[in-house]
Amino acid sequence: MSADRPVVLAAISGAHGIGGEVRLKLFAEGVAALKRSRAFNDGKLTVVSLRDDGKGGAIARFAESTDRTAAEKLRGTTLSVPRSTLPPLAPGEYYHVDVIGLPAVSASGEALGTVIAVDNFGAGDVLEIERPAGEDGRKHRFMVPMRVEVVPEWDSERLVVADGWAEG
Repeated sequence: MSADRPVVLAAISGAHGIGGEVRLKLFAEGVAALKRSRAFNDGKLTVVSLRDDGKGGAIARFAESTDRTAAEKLRGTTLSVPRSTLPPLAPGEYYHVDVIGLPAVSASGEALGTVIAVDNFGAGDVLEIERPAGEDGRKHRFMVPMRVEVVPEWDSERLVVADGWAEG
């Protein structure tokens, strides 16, 4: 995995007020994760101010956005930083970007597919794995919880799914 692979921490959901501020939808662990960086998207957006909005999101002002029109043009823009700038993790922890794209194999060595997404519906992370196209030409997907009894190991090369958890 490349240390410079971009990691998306938030997305601009719209303008906030008339002075160029924007509302952010956060994908990381709160505003604190964003405050580690002063610039996003390879320096294209420079943070002037950043604060919690009290609703699970944030309000930001970027040097490049000086009025509401400029802020509205940023709607939909994702805010990313290089993977190398993120803090180190404890054993067993991972960033979503670290598992997305990994080949998934069963504990007995069968190729299962590729991790294409990490979702969280409230009870923990769930991995979505896409199988190669079958005889019908379609790619089938299945989901597994990211728990040690289901995914006993993973590294930068592959992710192992316990036998009996792979569908279709």
